[in-house]
Amino acid sequence: MSAATDAQGKKREDELAASKEAALAAYEKLLEARQHFRQAAEAAGMDLKDEAMQQLEHGKARATELADEATRYTREKPLASLGMAFLAGYILAVVFGRR
Repeated sequence: MSAATDAQGKKREDELAASKEAALAAYEKLLEARQHFRQAAEAAGMDLKDEAMQQLEHGKARATELADEATRYTREKPLASLGMAFLAGYILAVVFGRR
């Protein structure tokens, strides 16, 4: 029976070695996949950053246009502008004064 026990022991050692090799190969693949994922995320981040900068520039341009329009309206109709500012202040005072 010692030959059978030795054969079983050898088989277990072989299975253990094969399992170790498979685990190491899987770990290496995982590290490689992690590196690829990191590179893809960085590339996507750069694309998103460029898009965000374009949106920011567009927003700045639109805000400047609105400010110019408000300035022009205030110069053309000062009494109406004063009345709207007073009304807005009154509404804010009523809303926040009731706390």
